[in-house]
Amino acid sequence: MLTPTPPAKAADAACPDAELLSGKLITDICWSCLFPVRIAGMPIGGGRVPAGASNASVCVCRDGLGVPRPGFTLGLWEPARIIELVRNPTCTPALGGIRLPFGDVRLLGSGGQGELDDSEAAFYNVHVYAFPLLVMLDLFFDDRCNPDGFSELDLLHFTELDPTWNNAELGFFAHPEATWLASPAAQVACLADGVAASAGNPIDELFWCAGTWGLIYPFAGAQPTLGSRVRATSLSATRVMAALHRRGLARQTMGDGALCEAPLAPFLPKSQYKLSMFYPLPEANSAHVIGESPFRWGIHRTYPGPGEDHLYVLWRWQDCCATF
Repeated sequence: MLTPTPPAKAADAACPDAELLSGKLITDICWSCLFPVRIAGMPIGGGRVPAGASNASVCVCRDGLGVPRPGFTLGLWEPARIIELVRNPTCTPALGGIRLPFGDVRLLGSGGQGELDDSEAAFYNVHVYAFPLLVMLDLFFDDRCNPDGFSELDLLHFTELDPTWNNAELGFFAHPEATWLASPAAQVACLADGVAASAGNPIDELFWCAGTWGLIYPFAGAQPTLGSRVRATSLSATRVMAALHRRGLARQTMGDGALCEAPLAPFLPKSQYKLSMFYPLPEANSAHVIGESPFRWGIHRTYPGPGEDHLYVLWRWQDCCATF
């Protein structure tokens, strides 16, 4: 179990407290982003449904004994993850600003001076938490509609212990497709994704593109210091989610194939997700898709000091079969 080291029990200026587990859990979450909710194919409320979502009304899934059981389909946007972007290794604003006891921070991920300096690249460490908010608040869920099985906030992934995050060359060996995705032709194709994402419809087939945010490959922390901090943190968050999909640690939850169980999705299904900033300045009434221009949603959502660390709520479209 991870516990704070004695000198780090209180948040400090270098590691702010995002107050995630407070009243902000109610006031700073975009509750309207749950909608539309589809029950048996009928939508309740307004909002965008991903193009790959299931349009079925009824469904049949096998139970634990292999017996087919009929049911009706459910579909909605669920808050599934918290993605935390921090400048200082081991800092966890989502956990009150404590520092995780990972030992000597000099051995952890950072934009090392051996490869780049602060004028050339931005570098954030990323923490991914399970965040089954609807389950935590007893608002939902049929067991089949909770494919992860999580019931509370839990730390799932931290890039400080991921060697590929700190070394792009090592990442090329882990994900060799990055070699041809770095070609000029592949990069030019991302222009179309940028336009589509800014209109709210990212192109899943261009899985190496993050719209106006940049290239998803390589799955590494260093990136050019182009644009705003919200662009940099959004791209880092997207890269980590793409890496989790590539490693089989995140799955597809939308579409007819996900009604009974969540299949593997080795490439990031961008339209399955949307994000809303929680810290430092929350998007309490809206969310944005992967690659959407920060000028539309967040160019102002940062400030010097503690406001340079960011938390995002990751919304995931969930299609499932509620069996009788």
